[in-house]
Amino acid sequence: MGTLYIVPTPIGHLEDITLRALRVLREARLIAAEDTRITRKLLTRYEIGTPLTSYHEHNKLSKLEAIFDALAQGDVALVSDAGTPGISDPGFELIQEALARGVTVVPLPGPSAAIAALVGSGLPSDRFLFVGFLPRKAAALRDALLELAPLRATLIAYESPNRLVATLAAARNVLGDRPAVVARELSKLHEELRRGTLDDLADHFRDNPPRGEITLVIGGATEAPAGEMWDEAGVRRALADRLAQGESRSAAARALAEVSGWNRRDVYNLDLD
Repeated sequence: MGTLYIVPTPIGHLEDITLRALRVLREARLIAAEDTRITRKLLTRYEIGTPLTSYHEHNKLSKLEAIFDALAQGDVALVSDAGTPGISDPGFELIQEALARGVTVVPLPGPSAAIAALVGSGLPSDRFLFVGFLPRKAAALRDALLELAPLRATLIAYESPNRLVATLAAARNVLGDRPAVVARELSKLHEELRRGTLDDLADHFRDNPPRGEITLVIGGATEAPAGEMWDEAGVRRALADRLAQGESRSAAARALAEVSGWNRRDVYNLDLD
């Protein structure tokens, strides 16, 4: 039985690939690619003639046995269109099935838009949470953001250009006007890392509709300095804002207690009248 190699590929610039990744792609019996047209450009650039097969969201079930037949005879390299396979793409399911069947899975380090955006953002990187693509519908997006609101970790999400402004506005309403970065077209000709608050970024991209691949990085919840609590007026404003967004009083009190230095019960019992 061969080995399933997880091979990261460039997120834009074709030189952003390791020597080890190129060797694995050359020596594999088969390359399972999300989009063979995109992967073929990379293989042509480096004169690699390894056979390709498509493996994507719409054929992931029908292609499984063909991939495992190839593994029975040699190594298979799994690649996505860009970045590291298994992150927000169907490669995750192939990896799970390979492990279930006792196949050796070897991950190679390499490009990732989420990590590149994080380290370039200037926001804290000691604790971070990658959330993939946020929900499209407004209510589901709000609910997802409410769950994330109390976390002190930096948040990282992928987003489409046509939903970016709505997501920034929703994040501002639920999370407050936190520092954030929109990383666009990383490692490509029109790369842009725009830093500001959620309000600033929403205003900018409302006037300048974005294009290309987008990674959104948002600062985590802040906690009150040691020995210092939010004043009552600040807690009242934050509680009223969360309740206006549809959050339950108990959930809002719990979230605010995490960041304000207040006791959860005291927040819950505040009279907003």
